[in-house]
Amino acid sequence: MTIQDNALDAHRRLAVLIEDLTDEQVAQPSALPGWTRGHVLSHLANVTAALAGQAEHEGTRVEVYPGGRPARDAGIEAGAGRSAAGHRAAIAHAVARLAKAWENVRDWETPVFYRDGTLTGTAYAVWREVEIHLRDLDLGPVTWTPEFGDHVVDFLSVRVPGGTRLTLRSDERVWTIGEGEDVTLTGSLTDLLAWLAGREPEGPVVGDKPRLNPWP
Repeated sequence: MTIQDNALDAHRRLAVLIEDLTDEQVAQPSALPGWTRGHVLSHLANVTAALAGQAEHEGTRVEVYPGGRPARDAGIEAGAGRSAAGHRAAIAHAVARLAKAWENVRDWETPVFYRDGTLTGTAYAVWREVEIHLRDLDLGPVTWTPEFGDHVVDFLSVRVPGGTRLTLRSDERVWTIGEGEDVTLTGSLTDLLAWLAGREPEGPVVGDKPRLNPWP
């Protein structure tokens, strides 16, 4: 599968997950401090639409969120109180917009405003955002694939503090990041990735966990 396929597949699984979501569940806390499930869903609709915009303006560098971070945050707050049906509709509309924009991409290596990267980077971002926030919705177990793990470890490798050579050991994959004193953590693949992403693992992660740097 291409990165684009992975991203759209993650959105399909999100749609199934929230198909029967109630208004009461939307208003309940997510796994992210200070955010309800409505905040998570509002963010997913907005970031999907925003990254669709990067493809729609292929060849022209435009802001991801016109108005920057304050506009992003205000948009999340504005949409957080939608009904469950409203969230489903907003996400479906954003995904349709994204799929159409991606169909029209001529060169995936076209530079974009998002992280001073390329359109390929925006596809990785959609995949990453949806997969991680699927877990944040706290609506049931979420299991990540080794392929997604490869991307997350590469993207979040800068979180490993200097002077540390960190090994993440699961049954499916073993990753080693950084240089310095050897530290090994053992657990399920999903729990190790959750820890690296700053989320609470559902199962044990065994080892002396270093203090992680901020997200890139």
